Amino acid sequence: MSYLNDVILGIIEGVTEFLPISSTGHLLLAQHWIGQRSDTYNIVIQAGAILAVTLIYWKRITDLLLGWNDPENRDYLIKLTVAFLITAVLGLVVKKLGFELPETIQPVAWALVIGGIWMIVAERAAERLPDSAKITMTVAVAVGIAQIVAGVFPGTSRSGTTIFVAMLLGTSNRAAATEFAFLVGIPTMYAASAYEILKTLTSDTGVSEDWTALGIAFVVSTITAFVSVKWLLTYIQSNRFTAFAIYRIVFGGLLLALLGMGVLA
Repeated sequence: MSYLNDVILGIIEGVTEFLPISSTGHLLLAQHWIGQRSDTYNIVIQAGAILAVTLIYWKRITDLLLGWNDPENRDYLIKLTVAFLITAVLGLVVKKLGFELPETIQPVAWALVIGGIWMIVAERAAERLPDSAKITMTVAVAVGIAQIVAGVFPGTSRSGTTIFVAMLLGTSNRAAATEFAFLVGIPTMYAASAYEILKTLTSDTGVSEDWTALGIAFVVSTITAFVSVKWLLTYIQSNRFTAFAIYRIVFGGLLLALLGMGVLA
């Protein structure tokens, strides 16, 4: 039964990591009933979803790396690096400050609702801008900061925050903004996973970590994320993000109502 719970958590992570509905928020909610998992567990199964995106974007990644002599590729890589470094530095600052994810549902529920409303407003504002797939340095810096903001406030959604920040600041093309947000997430999540694994292995907590359970959740997360992202990249070609925003508002509102009635604590 324990490993079935890990399969469930892997599915939740894989489906929600790149849809703009907050994987961290959904995992926190699921673990409220299934049982709390370690920070290492949560971050490493997110890396499973990142592995899926790495496979999906493998050709794009190799073209960028092997095409360093191309000015356009070089410019794109520099901006990806800037966004990643900003996230890495701010992430270490947040860690040093001792920030901990909330263990209660209420802040996640509010973040889901507020984030859903913000997504609707942001997309309408972005649609008034001329269509552009260009990634500016301003967008790169803002996306780097947005990744940390999403990490500090579970329920906001890393993918949703970064995509809409990019769209509002000039990369109004949904596909281009999504690609940049996803590509920045690859080194970010791999670095976070490596940091957590190293910390776990060099401390006493590594002994108590159930690596089999973590491995199961990792594999399930990878598979479901691959399917989820493939679907999303097709969906956004001709659809807005409105459906995800409505889901967030309804789901967050339901959680707040259940909290108000005392059904949830």
